[in-house]
Amino acid sequence: MSWTLTTSAAAVVKAGVHSNSTIIASGAVLAKWSDEAEGYVESQTRRTWVDNYAGLPTGIKGVLSDVTSSKIGMNIIAYDSTGYYTREADTLMNYNDEIVTKGLGVLKDFDSKALKTP
Repeated sequence: MSWTLTTSAAAVVKAGVHSNSTIIASGAVLAKWSDEAEGYVESQTRRTWVDNYAGLPTGIKGVLSDVTSSKIGMNIIAYDSTGYYTREADTLMNYNDEIVTKGLGVLKDFDSKALKTP
């Protein structure tokens, strides 16, 4: 399941430039967080996005990537926030949380039957 909805690079960018270099180099930890983020999105929206990813519209794929990379980015920040400037970690956490909240709203309301075909 790892890295179906987003990439590790997108997640690292969401954590900011002062993230812990050891954790962002750990493929195993990032893959675990990817699985958790993908599971979280599926549980919150009650849809199997991962299994049906190939058939999704590009715009929805972008929302899925935005949400999951923000969830992983928040895990990176929470793992070790000592390298961030004052309030930088808080700002990044709030920014990513807003992306997750709004993105989940979009995904919950998505109606694949309403898509127009050319």
